[in-house]
Amino acid sequence: MAKKGHKPEEIVAKLRQVDVLASQGRSVADAIRAIGVTEVTYYRWRREFGGLKGDQVKRLKELEAENARLRRAVSDLTLDKQILAEAARGNF
Repeated sequence: MAKKGHKPEEIVAKLRQVDVLASQGRSVADAIRAIGVTEVTYYRWRREFGGLKGDQVKRLKELEAENARLRRAVSDLTLDKQILAEAARGNF
């Protein structure tokens, strides 16, 4: 089965659609099937994007990407520092 890449804004819209369908009297399982995802995917999305709005989701993704980039930079600098400290001690 091909994996679909849903954008965060689409995910929030689908979560709201399930809420609307469920409030209209449909069961949650039927509403989830109506948006075309599995229950596992729906509950994972709800855990991650539950109370967020479209612009908040976009900002969250930007912050997560920046955080990952900064973590890589710190780990690279830490490794460089350890290499230089070992070379300064003369243990090579």
